[in-house]
Amino acid sequence: MKAFLDDDFLLNGKTAQRLYHDYAANMPIIDYHCHLPPDDIAADINFNNLTHAWLYGDHYKWRAMRANGVNERYITGKASDEEKFLKWAETVPYTLRNPLYHWTHLELRRYFGVDKLLSPDTAKQVYDECSSKLRSPDYSIKNLLTKMKVEVVCTTDDPLDDLVHHQRIKQDNYAVKVLPAYRPDKAMNLDDTFTLNGYIDRLEAISGVVIQDFDTYMDALKVRHDHFAANGCKLSDHGLEQIYAEDYTDAEIKAIFKKIRHNYTLMPLEILKFKSAMLYNFALWDHEKGWVQQFHLGALRNNNTRALSNLGPDTGWDSIGDFSQARALSKFLNKLDTTDQLAKTIIYNLNPADNEVIAAMIGNFNDGSVAGKIQFGSAWWFLDQKDGMTKQLNALSNMGLLSRMVGMLTDSRSFLSFPRHEYFRRLLCNLFGEDIDNGELPNDLAWTGKIILDICYHNAKNYFDF
Repeated sequence: MKAFLDDDFLLNGKTAQRLYHDYAANMPIIDYHCHLPPDDIAADINFNNLTHAWLYGDHYKWRAMRANGVNERYITGKASDEEKFLKWAETVPYTLRNPLYHWTHLELRRYFGVDKLLSPDTAKQVYDECSSKLRSPDYSIKNLLTKMKVEVVCTTDDPLDDLVHHQRIKQDNYAVKVLPAYRPDKAMNLDDTFTLNGYIDRLEAISGVVIQDFDTYMDALKVRHDHFAANGCKLSDHGLEQIYAEDYTDAEIKAIFKKIRHNYTLMPLEILKFKSAMLYNFALWDHEKGWVQQFHLGALRNNNTRALSNLGPDTGWDSIGDFSQARALSKFLNKLDTTDQLAKTIIYNLNPADNEVIAAMIGNFNDGSVAGKIQFGSAWWFLDQKDGMTKQLNALSNMGLLSRMVGMLTDSRSFLSFPRHEYFRRLLCNLFGEDIDNGELPNDLAWTGKIILDICYHNAKNYFDF
């Protein structure tokens, strides 16, 4: 029987173990999509305690605690940080077979050298020991990143963001490259035209463009796109239920924009047409600048209206949706490809039922101009676990070239989440190792090791030109 979280965790066989330890384990990390706050990096803060570092904003843990019957007071409420941590520690033993069990103990070991299992019996000691370390200079945020051999971090930023924190980080000559990514979701949120109009007014003030119609609205957003490029941005990102690719005319879009500015109610088809027009324009800008465009598809957000009213968005009430993806995605990519204006693209899928759909779709638009031009992105959110990652890797292997994949990302708000790269690398090495041991792949560790190194690091470095 293997020990829990030993050196060969998730590595079933000598070949998998060699591939991981000899090739993957020590590679630097390029985290090209996350939600880390750049202001905290710029200020190089220290966390007050382990709850501050681990539980603030972590809706993965919040959902588990609620499922375990923990009162909201100990999750997002007014309980003390120590009380909240103790409730998390009570929950952890009940997370067996949930990825949180693995992540929790990997993070305790990799950051703090704590090899105890977290439980009510160990909670106080773990809390005190880790909190004390987090308050020391060696555990400032910048040191946490360098400790994990992070080389590049791409944050997720609204077009209205001034990027002053990114500028400060660059001026400080910090060893880790911290770059912004352009995420204009709020600029095309037609679910609430009152809020959108406030957004447009702020954009006008920030961009210096007088927004009179749709064309000047896009001009103002383009000014911000240019500002991001001037500050090192090389990626955009969009969080969508599905790709929008409705046919529209310029006259229709201009008329819809007027309705928005007058707070008139939009018809569902008008919303789809307007979002389609914006998404297409964003894609053209990305191609023009040589950026990579990312699409996170399939989340059904804000399911619990009572909880949303009390706590707001991004507090743990989202889930996997079952949207139709193939036809609109094909139409959108094809429209751009027809004029040879399709940028490098990463498509992330949240519904495992669509894995093969996405894996097959990317092959339609890989034109030989760039290795792996259209990517099936790593398993994310609810699929960011052993089964979900394995299924994504297998779907990509069966339909395309896993060898050209740009690897893992954290998609996280936590500075303690980087062992997810290790988790991915172990699963990746295990897949190749088992195939070699089964005689399904040749026993050529030098070549297979090169492929592992590429997926873990080199593909991303070349693809994004970091």
